[in-house]
Parts: sequence; C-alpha cells; structure tokens
Amino acid sequence: MLQSPNPRSHRYGIERRQFLRYLGAVSAIPTLALRGEGQVNDPPRFQSSPFSLGVASGDPEPDGIVIWTRLAPKPLEPGGGMDPRPLTVRWEVATTDKFTHVVRKGTAQALPQLGHSIHVEVQGLLPHRWYFYRFHVGNATSPIGRTRTAPELDGMPDQFRFAFTSCQHYETGYFDGYKHMHEENLDLIVHLGDYIYEGASQDGQPRQHIGTEIKSLAEYRIRYSQYRLDPMLQDAHRQFPWLVTWDDHEFDNNYANLVSEEDGISPEAFLQRRMNAYQAYYEFMPLRRRSFPQGPHMTLYRGCRYGRLANFQVLDTRQYRTDQPNGDHQKPMIAKALDPRGTILGERQEHWLMSRLLQSQSQWNILAQQVMMAPLNRGLPEYERFSMDQWPGYETSRKRLLKFLHERSVPNPVVLTGDIHVNWVNDLQLDFRDEASPVVGTELVGTALTSGGNGGNAIAEYERAAKQNPFVRWYNSNRGYVSCEVTPNSWTSHFRITPFVDQPGSPIQTKASFIIENGKPGAHQIA
Repeated sequence: MLQSPNPRSHRYGIERRQFLRYLGAVSAIPTLALRGEGQVNDPPRFQSSPFSLGVASGDPEPDGIVIWTRLAPKPLEPGGGMDPRPLTVRWEVATTDKFTHVVRKGTAQALPQLGHSIHVEVQGLLPHRWYFYRFHVGNATSPIGRTRTAPELDGMPDQFRFAFTSCQHYETGYFDGYKHMHEENLDLIVHLGDYIYEGASQDGQPRQHIGTEIKSLAEYRIRYSQYRLDPMLQDAHRQFPWLVTWDDHEFDNNYANLVSEEDGISPEAFLQRRMNAYQAYYEFMPLRRRSFPQGPHMTLYRGCRYGRLANFQVLDTRQYRTDQPNGDHQKPMIAKALDPRGTILGERQEHWLMSRLLQSQSQWNILAQQVMMAPLNRGLPEYERFSMDQWPGYETSRKRLLKFLHERSVPNPVVLTGDIHVNWVNDLQLDFRDEASPVVGTELVGTALTSGGNGGNAIAEYERAAKQNPFVRWYNSNRGYVSCEVTPNSWTSHFRITPFVDQPGSPIQTKASFIIENGKPGAHQIA
C-alpha cells in the first residue's frame, strides 16, 4: 500500500487522488526497453573506447550471472558521447581469459533511453565456477571481466570468502581499499550503500565532484561515471561479482520513502528526482530484470543463496520506511519511535524477509542492509539518545524481527551494516535493556571506505557508547572494509583498515578479527 507522501504536500494543495495520478504518470517507463525492440543501425567506428567505464558482474546464481557494461566514449559529457540511437553489442563468456573455450555468447541492445547500458542475464553456466566475459561493438572490445557463479543450491562449500563495504565519498578520499581487496581470494564483494554522494563540489577536498548537487538524470549519470572512472573501483568490478544495495546518498540524504529531508520540496519535484536517481542506479549496477525501475519505484530487495552454507537477504531500508520519528537525528526512544505503525522495511518487504528466513536451508543467514540495528545509546544513562534514522527509530519493527529470529530458531543470523563510517561489533539481544536477555544474532558494522576523511581518531561519544552499551564488543573509527571467511563451523571477520585516504597509496592493516561459531550467536575477538 502506498503510504502518504508527506504532510508538507498539503502546503501545495495536492490531494491524494491527484498525487496517485502523478505516480501513475511518472511510472510509465516502457518495459519494451528490456526487450530491446526498435530499429538497430549499423554500429559506428569509435575514435576512443566506448568501454571507458569498464565491465561488471553481479547477482550470482548457480547457473548464471549478470554481466554489465555501458557505452560511453565521453563518459563525463551528457549522453556519454553517444548518438541517441540503439546499438547491437555482442557478448561472450568463456572458461579462460584467452577465450579459447567460449561457453555462452549472444547479442544485446544498448538503448539510449537506458544510457546505452547493457545488462545480460547469462544462463546455462556451471555452479561454483570462475568465468571470463567481454563485449564487442563496432571496432571496439571491452576489458575482460572475471566472475563466479554461486554453488549448487544443495551444495555445502568448504569455504566462502567475501568483503563488504559502503560509503565511498569520492571527494573525501581515494579508493585504495579496493586495491587491497584485489589481493584477497574473494568470491564476492557486497556493497551496502552510499555508492555515490549527491552533493555539490566542495573546495579543499582531496578530489572534487563535477558540478552542483545532482537532480537530473544526466547529472546522476555523470556523477556515477566520475566514480566508475576511478581505476581501483573499476578494477574491483572487473575482477569480482558484486551484490549491491543502496542507502540514501544514491538519491538524497536521509530521505524516508516519499519524504525529503529538506523542507519545501514539492512531491512532484521529489518523485521526479527519485525517478532519475533510481534509473541511474539501475543503469550503472549489474542488476537483474527483476530490479528494473518503474518510475520512482524500484524493487531492490532480493535473495542470493550460496548453497546450504550462506543465504543473503538483501534489504532496502529507505524506500518503504515511514518518516523518521521525533524529528530525526538523535533523540530519546519515546513517542513515535515506539509507534507500532512505524516501519523501516514496509509491510510487504518484512513479510517477504520472514518467509525467506523460514524457508532457508543455509547454515548462515545474512541480512545485508544499511543502518545500525543495535540500539546504541550515544547519550548518557540519564538522557538516552538513539539515532532516529536507524532501526531504534523504528523500535517495534526492530523488536518484531528479533523476536521472529529467536522464536523461529533461524540458524546463525548475521546482520551486515554500513552507513555510519565506524566499525562496530554488536550482540543483538532480544531485550537490549536486560543484560541477561538471549543473544539472537550478531551485527557487523563496516566503516566507510572513504567518507569522513582519514578517520582513526578517538571520539568521546563513541568511547562512551562502547562502554555503556553492554552488547558492544568492539568499535573502530578508521576507514576500510571487512573481509569475511565463512565455513560450515565458523564465521571469521577481519576488519581491514587503510590508515589514510586523503592521498593515494595507503597500505592495508588488520585492526581486529572476530569469530562467530556455528550455533553460538555473538562474536568473540581472536586478534
């Protein structure tokens, strides 16, 4: 059910029926774009590579993978330097990077209405295998990408290795974390949101955005292109399959469903911008057809299963939530934060998640999502302060999910979180106010890849929070990513840090490592 857009809409005299008619109008992106219908002309000869943004793959399944590219010989110009006409692109998948044994090949159409992006859902591959892929158009051939399919649904791999990260503000640092991921034997990279930042260029930063705050589709496309031109980010996409979800900065800071953080934004302008942001996100990510945007709506929550070892539930905590309670920011957990009608997932997504968890046959059940689930009191014992943008701002939703995990005995729940530019390791208790309450699962919070600058500084608020919240096992304010080794018996997380991001060339260090044992919720530090 569509939730009310924003009480502010009454300032513009817009009634609900008018608003719904508007939603219908902006949802009319033709789905024929996925089928690639229309006249296809002979491809041109390119003076510079149309594959400047590289290649990518994602959403692995046992028998297939999505492979992606976007044609853009001039990626930082409107239209990417392409004529507004469709082009036929050839693709091929092989067992070696020499392409001596091509196992799948075909053609796809790069359409101007989708920014000449290509999303090929390759099928008929073998499970748990590395493959290589590339694209051809006209006189140009793309870089060679490497990807890996998921294990068989009933398979139990000995080990699964992945890294997760989030919050990669281009202006505030260099993406050396990805360079170090290249050196790890990963099966997958998981990105938990804030892939781009929407703000205007700021002086005095290590790097600068192009232009002002982005709102149009052309502006979003250029911003994504600027990020994807980073060689370390582009190479990480080329070498590993990705599993992605968004947070807020892919669109607008701290938005909630149909509510902007900024006062005075009409619902028409808000939804037009959201439509632009969602389409650009789809165009630049290796996503399946199931995530194709429908105007200002896009179904991003989905599952990804690694046999009977690990089962990802990829969540969207932005698009369906009710407005942040009590005026957002850090407030006591009172009033609307306890409203039983408040929701961070929305009814449909929450029911989908519970159904997936009930049917899961995997040893480890992973919630890949955006904002902290543990109710971290950042205030004082006598004056508590919780983030209203995180799960504690939706306490009924939070408690309902934890109770479900506990009462249904869901095996080994692990929550992966981004957003806040600080590492945390948290026990997820059924009742956080009772130290004796059962531990239901573990939350691993990844720091920012670059957002917030170098980090690593001691912050009194974090130190106080770590001491006064008994469920906190560890915290750290450096930049970096988390590398995870998952086996049938244990889950080991290595918190990798880059000591600086304000210049290129940072080394990598392991700040701490934690282990979760099968059947024993809660993490324990091992290094």
